[in-house]
Amino acid sequence: MNATFTNWIRGKLVRLLSHRYVWGSADNSRFIILIYHRILATSDPLLESEPDVASFRWQMEALASNFNVMALHDALDKLRDRCLPARTVCITFDDGYRSTHDLALPVLKELGLPATVFIATRYMDGSNMWNDRIMNAVRKMPQGLFDLNDMQLGLHLVSDPASRDLIADKLIQAAKYMPTGQRQTLTDRLELLAGQTHHQNDQSLMLNAEMVRTLVSNGFEVGGHTVTHPILTKLDDREALWEIAQCKEELESITGHPVRLFAYPNGKAGMDYDERHVQMAKQAGYDAAFITTIGAVSNDTDLFQIPRGRPWDKSPLMFQLRLLRWLAQSP
Repeated sequence: MNATFTNWIRGKLVRLLSHRYVWGSADNSRFIILIYHRILATSDPLLESEPDVASFRWQMEALASNFNVMALHDALDKLRDRCLPARTVCITFDDGYRSTHDLALPVLKELGLPATVFIATRYMDGSNMWNDRIMNAVRKMPQGLFDLNDMQLGLHLVSDPASRDLIADKLIQAAKYMPTGQRQTLTDRLELLAGQTHHQNDQSLMLNAEMVRTLVSNGFEVGGHTVTHPILTKLDDREALWEIAQCKEELESITGHPVRLFAYPNGKAGMDYDERHVQMAKQAGYDAAFITTIGAVSNDTDLFQIPRGRPWDKSPLMFQLRLLRWLAQSP
C-alpha cells in the first residue's frame, strides 16, 4: 500500500470518526490547543516527550490535512463570534527554545500553519533555563558518587549514560518546586561538579531577540511566559506581578507589537498559579491566559484559564484520534 493511499484512508477515517467524537463541534464552537516546548534534531531518551523534527513534521502534516489550524487569537475571536470551523486546532510553543525558530518554523512555513510562542524573557541573553543546565551538568559529570545529602537530595552514583539520565530527571523534578535561590544553588553546584561554569555550557538553547522578530515576520504571535519562569505560587505578590507584567513590557519592546496572551509557567491550577495570578494577568493588560489542563476551549471557558494539551502519540492515526477525543472533552 503506497503512502498516498495510506494517507487518504487515514484522512477518511479521521473525518468519519470526527462525527463520532465531535458531532456538531462547529455549532458548539470548540477548539483545542497543542503545547510544544523543544523540537529535537534527533530523539533524546531524557526528552522523550519532545518530538524530533521528523515526528513534528508528520504531526503538522496531519493537522494540515485533516484539521483547521488557526492562529490562537483568531480562534478566540471566532469562538466569541460563534463562527469557529469544525476541528479547529491551535499550535503553541512554551519557554522560547531556539528550535522553534531553527526547526519548527521551516516546517510550519512550508505548510502554511500559524503558531504562538510563549517566551520567558530572561533566557534571551544567551543563557539556558535551569532544567537544561542541570541536564547538561549531570551528563558531563565525571563517573563516581556525589553527595547532595546537605540539600536533602541524597547520594547519586554516576556511571553509564542511563544512570546520568535517571539522575538528571530526578534532580530536575526535585528542583522544580524549590525556592529560586535553592534551585540556583543546586544548579551552580552541579555545574561545579561537572567542571564547568554556566558560561561554559553548550550553545544557548533559547531564542534571541532577532529570532523572535523573524518568527513575528513569519506570522507567529508572541505571548508572555514571565521573565524567569518561576512557579508563581512560590513568589510573593509583588515578585509575581513583576514577572507577569515585566515580561509583557520586554516582549513588546522587542517585537513592536502588543503582547495579548500569557501562559502560566507549568500551568497547574492551585499548584503553580492561583486566583491572585489570574487577576495579575488581567491587571498587566493581557487579553487571555493559558494553563496545562487537557480539554476543549468553548464559550464557557474562563478566558484566563484556557486549557492546552501536550500530544505524545507515536503514530499519525493515534495522534489524530487523541485530538478528536480532546475536542469532545471539556476542561
